Amino acid sequence: MRIDWNQFTPWSALAGGILIGIAAAMLILLNGRIAGISGVLGGLLRPARGELAWRLAFVAGLVGAPCVHALFAAFPRPQIDAQFGALVVAGLLVGFGTRLGSGCTSGHGVCGLSRLSPRSLVATATFMAAGFATVFLIRHLLAL
Repeated sequence: MRIDWNQFTPWSALAGGILIGIAAAMLILLNGRIAGISGVLGGLLRPARGELAWRLAFVAGLVGAPCVHALFAAFPRPQIDAQFGALVVAGLLVGFGTRLGSGCTSGHGVCGLSRLSPRSLVATATFMAAGFATVFLIRHLLAL
């Protein structure tokens, strides 16, 4: 294994993790809601009374945070080695999985595990295993 030291950024990763933890804790403590992105976005499609403002503020923070980061550092230039159709299919499968699993990685992995939810532990282990298996299949067995 080789570490790409140019891409190794533990301090910004730590800061990001702390900010995510603070945001998730504040949302549950102050609003009684789980910071699951699929649930927050899904709730915008048919918002219940009194739910629109905090959901919009949450999404504005998700969109605005990278803009604030750009004031201090350059955006990384990701390289995506997949065709547009594959990305669309992957996105639809992720959306289907979040509905099937009653939540997404942020809801189960960040908030559910911190609340010691057995259901979230199973969900997180399942989507991590599926991700590992998919990468192994695509990169090693199919060599795509």
